[in-house]
Amino acid sequence: MHKICTEHLQPEMVLAKDVPGADNSTLFAKGRLLSDDDIVMLRDLDLGYVYIASRGKQKDHEDLLRRCDEYTYQFFMYVNPESNLFNELYRLSLSKVLAEASINWNLPCAKDLRATDVEYMRDLFFKGEGVPEDIVRHETSLVSFPDIYFKIKDLLESQDCSASELAKIVSTDIGLSAKILRLVNSSFYNFSSTIDSIDRAISLVGNREVSTLALGVSAINFFKDIPPELIDMRVFWRHSLSCAIYCKLIALVMGHSGERFFTAGLLHDAGRLIIFKNMPYGSVQTLLTARSEMLPLVEAERQVLGYDHTQVGDLLFREWQMPEFLRDIVANHHDPTNAGDPQNAAIVQLADNLANAMAIPSGSTFVLPGMQENDWKLLGLQGSQLQEICNEHDRCIEQVLKAFLTNS
Repeated sequence: MHKICTEHLQPEMVLAKDVPGADNSTLFAKGRLLSDDDIVMLRDLDLGYVYIASRGKQKDHEDLLRRCDEYTYQFFMYVNPESNLFNELYRLSLSKVLAEASINWNLPCAKDLRATDVEYMRDLFFKGEGVPEDIVRHETSLVSFPDIYFKIKDLLESQDCSASELAKIVSTDIGLSAKILRLVNSSFYNFSSTIDSIDRAISLVGNREVSTLALGVSAINFFKDIPPELIDMRVFWRHSLSCAIYCKLIALVMGHSGERFFTAGLLHDAGRLIIFKNMPYGSVQTLLTARSEMLPLVEAERQVLGYDHTQVGDLLFREWQMPEFLRDIVANHHDPTNAGDPQNAAIVQLADNLANAMAIPSGSTFVLPGMQENDWKLLGLQGSQLQEICNEHDRCIEQVLKAFLTNS
């Protein structure tokens, strides 16, 4: 017996349980051989799922593969089918979906993927009145950044970034120090011995690398009071950290320093949180539009709000006086051709797609934004390299999550 979404039903499947009708009646009885008309009726009833009898091990596996393929494909609607890179990403994603569904994961049904409307919420600005500048100005006027952020930023921008001064600054914040030490002691760095001090972490990882990490970690503390009805913050940070890991791994493959890209990935969707906080009703409308029309969320933002999270993130980073490297990436990670360094933005764009694709079997409902051919060609990566990158990500993601999301 298998629990199957009505959108995945096929003629000649046999019901394993009664389908209830109105007033405790039975609409279709157990053992019924489903016809095309039956399936249309079941879908119109918006039941979500029914129970179907097994048809044998081989037939059941073929049917599960078909359903997993149909389910995964809907998230790749905006991906270039001519791209070998994304064809390999699709294969990897489908493989994970099939593996999870073969064990104990029921493919979510269409009705389960819909966003919940929140009529009672009110936006800070009416549609068409609030522009990104207004939202960012309002947000930054309410909350001040901690002094340690600006001290780290100034040190990072200075020509003489001394290890001793950096260690002194970071060590004044117990929570920040703890997160950095947990991170460098995780399998993400895989050092042979325990790193028990910020001084030691700096000597092994590097001054500017630790400075950039500290900048990102201190920045995430800014994002509080996001309505839980809109987003599970643990899920949001899991995506952000997953993207951060992919950013670093891709950057290392390409011969770049990984920590700067890790921080860029960590903060790439910062603008979205500001939109959630100040435009909750508008945010839900973007989620509803994205799901009902199977659009990437960034496209739904543009359609519903008239702007997207990259514009808000760009303005926010200007207010924070973030390093130009990070601001340029955050502003252009959905359109690398507009970036000062298109390859840098393309690294984060690919990482974002990877994070979304590989989270599908974890219940992610976001359609991949995809990449233009010119953008993914900037990276020079082969599809065969994605498997190794994904394996390395999976090896360390849980420890990185623990490092960041454990309360100090």
